[in-house]
Amino acid sequence: MTQKTIVMNDKNLIAGIDIGGTGTKIGIVDFDGKIIAQALIDTREFSTMELFVSACIKKISSLSNLHRLAGIGIGAPNGNYYSGCVENAPNLPWRGKLELAGEFTKQSGLKAILTNDANAAALGEMMFGGAKGIGHFFYITLGTGVGSGIVADGKLIYGHDGMAGELGHTIAVKGGRMCGCGRKGCLEMYASVRGLVLTARELISQYPGQSALESKIDFSAKDISDAAKNGDAIALKTFDITAEILAISLANASAVTSPSHIFIFGGLAKSGELLMVPLKKYYEQSLLNVYQNKVCLSVSELPDSDAAILGAAALIRNYFM
Repeated sequence: MTQKTIVMNDKNLIAGIDIGGTGTKIGIVDFDGKIIAQALIDTREFSTMELFVSACIKKISSLSNLHRLAGIGIGAPNGNYYSGCVENAPNLPWRGKLELAGEFTKQSGLKAILTNDANAAALGEMMFGGAKGIGHFFYITLGTGVGSGIVADGKLIYGHDGMAGELGHTIAVKGGRMCGCGRKGCLEMYASVRGLVLTARELISQYPGQSALESKIDFSAKDISDAAKNGDAIALKTFDITAEILAISLANASAVTSPSHIFIFGGLAKSGELLMVPLKKYYEQSLLNVYQNKVCLSVSELPDSDAAILGAAALIRNYFM
């Protein structure tokens, strides 16, 4: 295969786009991972995918001259790297199979590459974060859902159809909570921000009168974290249960590709030792002995506010390497 090389001419900037169900982040990034400019648009404002793409390109043009860009990298839910399409993403306002990368190229004249948001974040970690020089790692995003990117031999694993890496939709609890994908017991329903809250509510109903969280009409993952830091027994138990379920899934996945590192990113990662201490303990306990004490679990080094843009931009940078 012909080796691609980065040509540092006037086209040494990349547009990185992170598409979310409510907001879309757009940034201009150089090849060293520095964000030059960024903006946010409301995904829901546009009745069609074509109008949305047009608005994104106008915003990119306002941030940087299109002629200075090497390409456009796009991270999106249900994004398929091979086809360049977003396929039936439940949180986006447009249905069906959307030829998103092709539409960006059509309207801008630039190379556009698409993948799902977790895969893009994994590439961002490899290009600009703590995974530089690491050839075998998992990247786990613990946000509203659970996403994952898997890197082996220095390459992101896409699978035969571009949809590999859906650890969040592997069964973690048999016959467990109903997931938005239509199955029961997915890891996403236990190790996400939403899953943490559901676990806390279940514990409060089982052990009434034992948590300060019970006084709140509604509470968030941050509320659970704050309560745990204050020694709330139910909040601490919530993190313990969440960590154990996630650790077992990670241990099982580790037996497939044998990573040297696992990077944790997202809302739950902000809880720090509340999650990481029990996670590391249960992970080592759940591993086959030949894998024990060989894998480093750590929080992502990408800054929260910039990670999505950097991950999307890494798609283009990786293409030119």
